[in-house]
Amino acid sequence: MGMDNKSVPTSSEPTKSDPTKSDTVRVDAGVGIFWFIGWMFTIAFAKLIWWQAILGLIIWPYYLGLAAR
Repeated sequence: MGMDNKSVPTSSEPTKSDPTKSDTVRVDAGVGIFWFIGWMFTIAFAKLIWWQAILGLIIWPYYLGLAAR
């Protein structure tokens, strides 16, 4: 009746002595930058007009994402 189990870590809780688990989240945007540069080059190479370029930047990646699911 008076026992408090909050101080006992379970196997799913990270501990400070476990070096494999980290509190930081690392985000690497290097691939995204190269993708964006390649996409800009493709639009310029195809000589698209402004509304086709907007469609190419917004609509096409959306459909690629749906197809990749």
